[in-house]
Amino acid sequence: MSAVTLRVHEVQLYERHVTLRLPFRFGAATVTQCPQAFVRVLAEVNGRRVEGASAELMVPKWFDKSPTLTHEQNFEQLRESLRNAREAVQATREALSPHALSHEAGEAAIATSVVRRLPRLAAQFGPALLDKAVADAALRAAGRSWVDGVHAGVLGDPWGPRLDLVRPTHVVLRHTVGLADRLVESDEGADPQDGLPATLEAAIRRHGLHHFKLKLCGQIGADVERLTRIAEVLQRLGGDYRVTLDGNETFTDATSLGKFWQALRTTPALADLLRRTLLLEQPLARAVALRESIASLGIGVPVILDESDDHAAALDEGLALGYHGISSKACKGIYRSLRNAHRIAQDPRLLLSGEDLTCQAGLAVQQDTLLAASLGVRHIERNGHHYVDGFGTAPADEALAFARAHPGFYETTAGRPHLAVRQGQLDLHALHAPGFATAATPQWRSLQAIA
Repeated sequence: MSAVTLRVHEVQLYERHVTLRLPFRFGAATVTQCPQAFVRVLAEVNGRRVEGASAELMVPKWFDKSPTLTHEQNFEQLRESLRNAREAVQATREALSPHALSHEAGEAAIATSVVRRLPRLAAQFGPALLDKAVADAALRAAGRSWVDGVHAGVLGDPWGPRLDLVRPTHVVLRHTVGLADRLVESDEGADPQDGLPATLEAAIRRHGLHHFKLKLCGQIGADVERLTRIAEVLQRLGGDYRVTLDGNETFTDATSLGKFWQALRTTPALADLLRRTLLLEQPLARAVALRESIASLGIGVPVILDESDDHAAALDEGLALGYHGISSKACKGIYRSLRNAHRIAQDPRLLLSGEDLTCQAGLAVQQDTLLAASLGVRHIERNGHHYVDGFGTAPADEALAFARAHPGFYETTAGRPHLAVRQGQLDLHALHAPGFATAATPQWRSLQAIA
């Protein structure tokens, strides 16, 4: 099958307020509420009208971690990125394949955003959401699911020999342990008493978890103490567990990172946890991460990039400096993930991880999960279900529509649909529907328009 060519007539942008049930602290930021962005594209394929949709949380202090900016200023940066992407896509008059449209309009939008002083990571946000929505429309027009559509070349085929996506049925959930998370019942902190787990040990017992992502603060004493406490819980309840460590750009240079790893390595209480550590994610600030080599630091696990992935050459630049892989996140672009997966598949020493931007129930978590799992990622960080109660502020009818359209991926607990985590896994069978991982759509009238 050849690529679907489509002409986008209209791009509609929306947002919905999201309140977290638990505070999510990563790096220097603590998030308790923020908007979720939604994109709806109205397009034409061979004279036929088609629609596509996507969504992504507008997380503050990740795309731009400048301490001088407020959370609201971070949100407005992402709205600006969305507006620039909408303008570029709607200005494209000819019918193009989804990938060709991304290359033409997406790159133009990023250039505009950078000129307007947005960091490249924020500049990519709008085009990434447009890419997902356009892909959804093209796949629906072709009557193909994500995996089948990519194999058939529906999106265009920029990877030479077509990338060999897998058709996943399940994926292991890697549970996030944020810096403000309570570990045990006796810990002080938030407890919404909403029938959902509020501590690490309660989450393990409820969901049968065995893979975990541990946030670091970049301060040796504090990190050693907290990791030691986490290790005690995991040794008691986690079975044959595995962990990843997330530096969230908290180290200013390679020297400080080397000292940090040496401190972990020489702490006896952390020996078992380090043996079970699969990777260390983006420890260095992006300003220096692709300038300083980490090859001689003696870090005993693969170190991968995340926030530094703001341009096409990031992975190859990182490999030359001692990194061994990169993350897949739909907020950085589906074609970036596909391109990086194609590169990594050529070298068994490299790895592609699946990380979360607090993807919310519905479009965001479904599309991001299927993207990563189809690229061969076997465990993926998911945290939206832990920090937000199900579908949050979405209308009850919308939540039920998604749950009914994707049985097995959601379950009803405490009277509301929630992500279904069983034995630490997610069931992906119901995501293989025509379109990009979704057989339901938001209630557009319930959302606030982004002008």
